[in-house]
Amino acid sequence: MQNVYLLSVLLIPLLTAITILFLWGKVVAQKIVGAISSILYLFAAIMLFNQALTSGMAIENVGNWPIGFGIVLVVDQLSAIFLMLCAILSVVAFWYGSSFIESKASLSIFLPVYFFLLFGLSGAFMAGDIFNLYVWFEVMLVSSFVLFTIGASRSQLEASLKYVTINVVSSALFLIGIGILYGLTGTLNMAMLGKLLPELQNQTLATVGASFFLISFGIKAAIFPLFFWLPATYHTAPIGFTALVVALLTKVGIYSLIRFFTIIYPLQGTPIQPILLVLAAFTMVVGVFGAAAQTDFRRILSFHIVSQIGYMIMGIAIYTPLAIAGALFFVVHNVLVKTNLFFIAGLVGKLFGTYKLKELGGIMQKLPFVAILFAISAFSLTGIPPLTGFWGKYLLAKGGFETGNTLITIVTAVSLGVSLLTLFSMTKIWNEAFWKPFPNICGDLEPSTNFRSILKAYPGMLVSIFVLTAIILVISFFPNSSIEWCMSAAENIINRDMYINGILQHN
Repeated sequence: MQNVYLLSVLLIPLLTAITILFLWGKVVAQKIVGAISSILYLFAAIMLFNQALTSGMAIENVGNWPIGFGIVLVVDQLSAIFLMLCAILSVVAFWYGSSFIESKASLSIFLPVYFFLLFGLSGAFMAGDIFNLYVWFEVMLVSSFVLFTIGASRSQLEASLKYVTINVVSSALFLIGIGILYGLTGTLNMAMLGKLLPELQNQTLATVGASFFLISFGIKAAIFPLFFWLPATYHTAPIGFTALVVALLTKVGIYSLIRFFTIIYPLQGTPIQPILLVLAAFTMVVGVFGAAAQTDFRRILSFHIVSQIGYMIMGIAIYTPLAIAGALFFVVHNVLVKTNLFFIAGLVGKLFGTYKLKELGGIMQKLPFVAILFAISAFSLTGIPPLTGFWGKYLLAKGGFETGNTLITIVTAVSLGVSLLTLFSMTKIWNEAFWKPFPNICGDLEPSTNFRSILKAYPGMLVSIFVLTAIILVISFFPNSSIEWCMSAAENIINRDMYINGILQHN
């Protein structure tokens, strides 16, 4: 019975996607099935999360093949945190998208593809071998490409082609890395790779193989200098279609980097560690300067995703339990806050018909509740205490300065400076869109537009924003449990024996 929830997390989105396909054109029925399934998925993820924290790993050896030869699904504390985030976001993104998308034809495409994407995300977080991780990446690539192109505007198609092209390159590099590691060890199981790779005499070739994974996962995570596809893509498609993509796609890259460079190829003391530290610094700086130069609401937020990825990479590269816990907490913070900011941007775009800052204005005067919701997430993104961003940056800074390493200290100092520039760009949005007066306040909005009318017109969008804001505030003012979960997960993945032995000794 212990693997019922593990299998449910994988099968619920798959069966839902297939069911919704059979209900093609019956939008009401599709929405009902989707809503029920997203709640069931959240329940299964909560139970799996509780199991991982209290009882250890959940392992499913598909087909009962000898370990190392068949498909193994694994949920440890690291996987459980990402699956939990996936489940929370799947519910609110479903509400948001169902309310945002008004075309029945678009909804009939969106809903099944949405659950296929969720299926791919779930599989990636549970993959116990690197080839199946590659397969799940391809499921996500196809699903996200469809979501990016619904509507088929010229800008969407151009951006989506860039997205697919760079991800095909990423997949090719992934396969090369797989070939090298298989040639060295004769297995693709992560636990067996973690046991065999350190025993190889030729560590140079192992490092070469690891470099291919660094580049491949770096593309997925959008680290410097491989990030250009993200700000070129995320602002083109309507946020209602791509909410789950925006929330979690780069985090799969972060998850894969953490998993690979702790279990399979421990980063500490390798030539890749200082490289990753330098890349983290450049990712933070280039991302935040890119955001500061933009004049479009969504493009600013897209560049900030890049900048915030740098903090997560920094935590991985520092490679102490505290720093990796900080990176995990920062993932939780960023997924919730950045998604909420995109949700708010989508609502603003829906009401105003534009995302250009110079064409916006007067929101604080006309819709003060929207301004307050934006301010909470914006302040959290910049790290204002006691909001979630502060706790994430505090853990990372403490972990960095405690090492006494010169390079780590410099990169940690850079991260603090980037926070000030993040505040500048958030202030830019606030001044232009929310505070600045506008002759015809809020453009084409009717004078009667208020909280009640917006709730009536777009209930799912508004509820999603309020739910995420509430979660952000709860974690901000009561961070201890979240920090403890992240610390426990970090200690388990750095001390690799629990993961490796748990799988290799599984019957």
